[in-house]
Amino acid sequence: QVQLVESGGGLVQAGGSLRLSCAASGGTFSTYIMGWFRQAPGKEREFVAAIRWTGGNTYADSVKGRFTIARDNVKNTVNLQMNSLKPEDTAVYYCAADRSPVIFMDSRRWDSWGQGTQVTVSS
Repeated sequence: QVQLVESGGGLVQAGGSLRLSCAASGGTFSTYIMGWFRQAPGKEREFVAAIRWTGGNTYADSVKGRFTIARDNVKNTVNLQMNSLKPEDTAVYYCAADRSPVIFMDSRRWDSWGQGTQVTVSS
């Protein structure tokens, strides 16, 4: 099973930007779809974005046009560039990996998870 470690969270003002990174180890990176989820206090974990080995990606409607997911298949990393951040983007952000050929928005379908990194957007 692949191990995932996130970095890059923090505190930012509304309208600002943050870049999250996730380093994967212990698995064959090319066999995994990589994704980002987030969980705000009192809410369920929700899908943010995912990317296939080939670069094909999917975004939640709430982040389209603001967030960009990218993966480096040499360095075994996946990044999430977050621009035009809003207070409602505040959450713990989790990196995830899944060996299914289909991108699932249901977090229960994903195989591996990082420990999470806090993103706080102040108004």
